[in-house]
Amino acid sequence: MTTPGTLLKPAGLASRSLRIALISEGAYPFHPGGVSLWCDQLINGMPEHRFTAVALTVDGSERSTWPAPGNLAKVVNLPLWGEPPEDRSRRKGFAEIHSAFLEALRPPGDADALLAVLPAMFAYAQNADLGKAMLSNDAIDRLMTQWTPPLRLRDALTAADLLEHMLRPLSYRPIQADICHLSMNGLSALVAMAAKWTYGTPILMSEHGVYLRERYLGIVDEPAPHTVKVLLLSFFRALAGAAYRAADMLAPHSSYNRRWQLHNGADERRMRTMYNGIDPADFPPVEHEPDEPTIVFVGRIDPLKDLHTLIRAFHLVRAEIPDARLRMFGPVTPVNEGYHASCVELIGHLGLTGAAVFEGRVPRQIDAYHAGHLVALTSVSEGFPFTVVESMSAGRPQVCTNVGGVSEAVGDAGFVVPPRDHAAVARACVKLLTDTSLRRRLGRVARQRVLENFTLQQWNDTYRGIYNELVAR
Repeated sequence: MTTPGTLLKPAGLASRSLRIALISEGAYPFHPGGVSLWCDQLINGMPEHRFTAVALTVDGSERSTWPAPGNLAKVVNLPLWGEPPEDRSRRKGFAEIHSAFLEALRPPGDADALLAVLPAMFAYAQNADLGKAMLSNDAIDRLMTQWTPPLRLRDALTAADLLEHMLRPLSYRPIQADICHLSMNGLSALVAMAAKWTYGTPILMSEHGVYLRERYLGIVDEPAPHTVKVLLLSFFRALAGAAYRAADMLAPHSSYNRRWQLHNGADERRMRTMYNGIDPADFPPVEHEPDEPTIVFVGRIDPLKDLHTLIRAFHLVRAEIPDARLRMFGPVTPVNEGYHASCVELIGHLGLTGAAVFEGRVPRQIDAYHAGHLVALTSVSEGFPFTVVESMSAGRPQVCTNVGGVSEAVGDAGFVVPPRDHAAVARACVKLLTDTSLRRRLGRVARQRVLENFTLQQWNDTYRGIYNELVAR
């Protein structure tokens, strides 16, 4: 779906086969989730093009969890925390580059200054050991003297080590492709920028969620010292803005994302709002409902989904509807095992054991949507979530928090409430569980809204046109 007035090449016109580098940070094809589903849809939806999946990973030991389509030509794994890319010697000339880099990170972070120095840092990393240079005594001294307020030695070492790992994409060989398509902002943008500097490759960014906002949310509970957090957030802010400027086209997944991008320096002339799409045939509605009043959540078990709020809301629901159930479907990745444990502990503390249950990854998501009377999503950050559109196609009304493009997806097909407000979530759930006519009417509205606005065919045709436009330039 495009913004009004957008003109693209008609999908039916022939176009040559393109090499598309699909770049993400820790997603496809190694992990489940909405970003990976989006990547899989894109590759399968354009069999005429050849895709390279490029993923920034932890240590390179990750294994693919998605079946490989025939036009997925290659998977490139770029670890950030394994062994350095190559053992190169240090060279002269780093001091000036490093000094300019640190100046760009002065709070709140200067995107233009960072974009100006990154090509020089990339050129250095291609011919010398950037990691050793970043962690050298001279570099640590420079960081301590240039940063205000001054960093203690321990904090400077911590910050330099973290930055060294985050800048590792600059040390890998640039990706060769006709288009670099980013599924998010942040560190993966360094991969696309390296290709652009080397080969002139155009960059298309389809940002899921708001990368910078999620970094702010995520760093709150990090054990790092405050001064290190300030430095890292300055880096993320400058990098996000630099990536917006470097991209040849931005395809935000909602008007909400669009506003964030404009606020952080994106050029409105290079933006096209693109809502995610699904195949409605894969998520048909059904007339039957479960015997017990049931709320369903579908998604990865992750702090950004704020399941604590959903569980607390369900505790209030049970006070009014004693036989209500909460069924939560979704995978628990190793990094989120602690969060899952905290959710189980909260369920026990509130006396909800047996009524609120985690059911793991379901083979067919449509079965999860049909297992409830309504679908709830209480995230603190989202882009344009597939689970909302899928469950709407399945004829289920929504109770969601007002983050990202959620309200744009839901429209009048359910209730949208403030994030972290478990009482508001509970009131909306009780209303839908106790008002059968309202619930079924909103379910019909939800299905029709998907048919009119969020189909996979619309989505694929528009991306195909954008690809053609970028290479034609």
